[in-house]
Amino acid sequence: MSPPSSPSLAAHLSRNVRRLEQPRREPGIDLARGLAVLGMFAAHLMVVPELVWADPGTWLGVVEGRSSILFATLAGVSLGLLARSASQAPGIQAGARTSIAIRAAVIWAIGLGLLAFEIPVYIVLPAYGVLLLIGAIMLTWSTRWLLATSLLVAVTAPFLVAFINRHGPPVPDSAAEAVFDALGWNYPFVLWVAFVAAGLVAGRAVAHSTTRTLVMAAGGAVAAVVGYGVVGPAGNAVVETHGEYLPPGTRLWALSVVQSFPHSSGVGEAVGSGGFALAVIGLCVLIGRTAVRWLLWPMRVLGSMPLTAYVAHLVVWGIWILANPEVGRVIDPLDGFRALDPFWPMTLGITTGCILWALLVGRGPLESLLHFLASPSVAHEHLKDAQST
Repeated sequence: MSPPSSPSLAAHLSRNVRRLEQPRREPGIDLARGLAVLGMFAAHLMVVPELVWADPGTWLGVVEGRSSILFATLAGVSLGLLARSASQAPGIQAGARTSIAIRAAVIWAIGLGLLAFEIPVYIVLPAYGVLLLIGAIMLTWSTRWLLATSLLVAVTAPFLVAFINRHGPPVPDSAAEAVFDALGWNYPFVLWVAFVAAGLVAGRAVAHSTTRTLVMAAGGAVAAVVGYGVVGPAGNAVVETHGEYLPPGTRLWALSVVQSFPHSSGVGEAVGSGGFALAVIGLCVLIGRTAVRWLLWPMRVLGSMPLTAYVAHLVVWGIWILANPEVGRVIDPLDGFRALDPFWPMTLGITTGCILWALLVGRGPLESLLHFLASPSVAHEHLKDAQST
């Protein structure tokens, strides 16, 4: 078979470049996803300082915890865009839920597979699969109910999570650890459903108008200030003074639950980081509606295949662990890998790979797998347009 002629190759490349400019595709959502992936790369591959908002030298610490919350909120945004399509096509809601459930199951299974590498970082995919499944149930809820759910869960679920976690992490190799891994409990779904619900609302705001997108971004910024500056400090002070695991039901325990430290599942973190995610999404959407989006095309490409990029960086890490017998005995699997300064080589390599794939093929490889497996659903095209990962 002869290679394609230059004009046909140019047309093919042009078509794949324009793929991210489809009418019902929101460029800013890809941009936000790219930032979330980049943030998770940084949180995993670099030693980041503890964030102190008043100290610019620590601002890299913003990636810790917030990147995964942004990722989860974006799942809700994609579902929100899908819900808008579903509402305009009667009879496809059941098919949409089926397609989402298939995607959720595949993502969950990929996450469990990655756990086999024993990579020393939290892997979000099992929780992401569970959250997508719950999000499918909320797909056609009213905006009012979604807002109420998001707010109520954000301020109450942390107490349930703290009670469940009161004895600390489960015993290694125990049944409890297996359940925690299967549920992705480092990202407890009983709390994180708040981010999915907020994302559903955000998706509807983005689809409605620029004005609502601005309101969403401003509201998110206010929530971030409240969570980090008003609610969280009281809990942070208790944890720093008395420790994290306090007797449930006591005043100090209740105060500790409102903390805002990354991965704490505290009220301050839920409100602050949830608001931060909404503000970032709103800002990215607004940027994506200007010509500046073309300057950020590489980041948008990364965000168009987030599952592929996320899995790729963990697989590389896992291969390094398997290829080095001394890892776990002499070499620490976390510090040893970070000592290689892998962030920039990994980021540039994966981003370049994504760009080449996007130009030559189009949809990312794992995204294509999800697309293929979910294709029996009658909502297939709507899911594609809604950009769910």
